[in-house]
Amino acid sequence: MQLRDIEVIAPNFKRRLSGVTSTVVQLVPLQAKSLGIATLGPGLPADLPKLRWRQLPGLWRRPRHRPFRIWHARRNTEMLAGIVLRDVLRMPLRLVFTSAAQRRHTAWTRFLIRRMDAVIATSARSGAFLKVPHTVNLHGIDLDRFRPAAPGERSAATAGGEHMVGCSGRIRHQKGTDLFVRAMIALLPHHPCWTAVLTGRTTPEHAGFEAGLRAEIERAGLSERIRFLGEVDDVAAWFRRFDLYVAPPRNEGFGLTPLEAMASGAPVVASDAGAFAELIVEGVTGRVVPVDDVAALTAAIEPYLADDDLRQRAAEAALAHARATFPLQREAEGIRAVYERVWAEGAG
Repeated sequence: MQLRDIEVIAPNFKRRLSGVTSTVVQLVPLQAKSLGIATLGPGLPADLPKLRWRQLPGLWRRPRHRPFRIWHARRNTEMLAGIVLRDVLRMPLRLVFTSAAQRRHTAWTRFLIRRMDAVIATSARSGAFLKVPHTVNLHGIDLDRFRPAAPGERSAATAGGEHMVGCSGRIRHQKGTDLFVRAMIALLPHHPCWTAVLTGRTTPEHAGFEAGLRAEIERAGLSERIRFLGEVDDVAAWFRRFDLYVAPPRNEGFGLTPLEAMASGAPVVASDAGAFAELIVEGVTGRVVPVDDVAALTAAIEPYLADDDLRQRAAEAALAHARATFPLQREAEGIRAVYERVWAEGAG
């Protein structure tokens, strides 16, 4: 892509994989089908359209078909860089920020947000913490990647048990990994056809946390039925193997995994963190329970382990809900509408 054809820049200033990075990786290829968009920064797949650091001076020239470019930030560092480019270096840019945080922003973050030309909130809950006008645009999901298993795919599962309950995310206290493990320790002895699987990376600072959980599992005699797989190559393949998904974090920005699970054909039991209450239809596609309440989590999970018909009805409803409400295309269209508004207002 020629620099003059780049209309939108999606910076990604974090090398390590995160939920924000995953959003950029999923959205940009779809946006690029109808928009001149390029990423900037490390840790992104080689096939994404990219702006190189050495090309930044070229941003003083306006794009071919727009009055200015849009810089779409998703982190504080990216907002700050955009402000420097627009206000200090006087490049023809307008700044858009997407906020997923569900907490009171720091004074520094509020300062940065006030200098944005448009703000997107990924949920109504995150929008409630913003003090500026904003547009709520829920995340979507890649329905080609996250889908139910085709005939024969489930037979490739490497964990035992007729049925599988999954939990995916980094192994740490904030993610509620301990809540999931303790719920499984309470439930699995009464449901011998079920196995629990955890996928996700354990960073060195949380190795002791994981070791403590493994010790609890071993004392319960469930080491063969509650398994830590670590960071897997293709998490979507594991979602297709899950008959039930549990998302128990104590706090979360948005949280895509319930959508990924529902799109894969699994009902979801989740804590009331992130946007989960806006994603799950209570009692239909799954359950939402209070944060940090292992008793409530355990009680909500058990009916899905015990009742195949209930679980199947919820799985069908979850799949239909994900497909109807959360396609990635809908998210991309919502973002594009914000871009077009910024261009129209700026041109005027």
